[in-house]
Amino acid sequence: MPTLTRIADRQPTTDAARIVANLRPPRQFDGATFESYVTDPSHPSQAHAVERMQELATIWRGGGRKGLFRKAPQVKPGIYLDGGFGVGKTHLLASLWKTMSGTKHFGTFIEYTALVGALGYQGAVQALSGSTIVCIDEFELDDPGDTMVMTRLLGELVAGGTKIAATSNTPPNALGDGRFAAKDFLREIQAIADRFEIMRIDGDDYRQRDVSGEAPVVDDDAVESTLAERGESVALDDFDELVAHLASVHPSRYVDLVAGLDAVGWHGVRTLTDQSQALRLVALVDRLYDAQVQIVASGVPLNHVFSEDMLGGGYRKKYLRAISRLIALTTGQA
Repeated sequence: MPTLTRIADRQPTTDAARIVANLRPPRQFDGATFESYVTDPSHPSQAHAVERMQELATIWRGGGRKGLFRKAPQVKPGIYLDGGFGVGKTHLLASLWKTMSGTKHFGTFIEYTALVGALGYQGAVQALSGSTIVCIDEFELDDPGDTMVMTRLLGELVAGGTKIAATSNTPPNALGDGRFAAKDFLREIQAIADRFEIMRIDGDDYRQRDVSGEAPVVDDDAVESTLAERGESVALDDFDELVAHLASVHPSRYVDLVAGLDAVGWHGVRTLTDQSQALRLVALVDRLYDAQVQIVASGVPLNHVFSEDMLGGGYRKKYLRAISRLIALTTGQA
């Protein structure tokens, strides 16, 4: 029989060193390399991106000299990958991270803002200073306050010699509709915009997932038995109790809420109408997805967990990404 626990019973007390140590690519990218990135011939920008990132990695590591007395080519200290959902930007970002030596960090935009929240601004600067590279997956502009903090933080890191690599994540149905694009990125971080090389990557979603899909549900009395089939270490929670518990744990520690789990079960999922609860759930879903933890749920299908008002609001991109991941984790297609 699997070991059954509750996420709501977990009270992680991760210290600063552990939070920073967790800033590394998700385990599904353990094998990611530039060589293993499969380019699509119908989208030449993919091959160009691989070639250019390899060049930058060589130069950033101090290579790229043409002769004994020639200087290395002058390049910007940052790169930003702008593209649609599922074209492999995270794969490329993880590949770049791996090629760099020294102290290096990899995390989502949300993880870095959570780090600032947990350690304070100066604490975050101290924790990240001296890094060879800081990789930021899914750079977001939803919150002006977060954007300003990250702009200031990145400015300090770049001034200290750290290289920066960032990506955005645009769902297919959001293209041209308030999508996060290079021009938005440059405008919002204008204080350091000239330090980034912008690279567009086109392509189809390799996961072939439609965010309009349906997340499967089971009956309440079948959640536990279904969960038992998904792994040896599983957690079963009442959805409302789980949502309430998330408010008591700093998002930077959500990684420890799901550590060691193969699957989670949620009784009585309902549509959330409180924005704070919804955003905390998004952060949890990101950690579940990173750890490839499957979900079994009863109640409202998880693709309807965010209200229509939320999907039409300023955090739309966050919610659409979370829905895509919830569908993947409930269907076993992550």
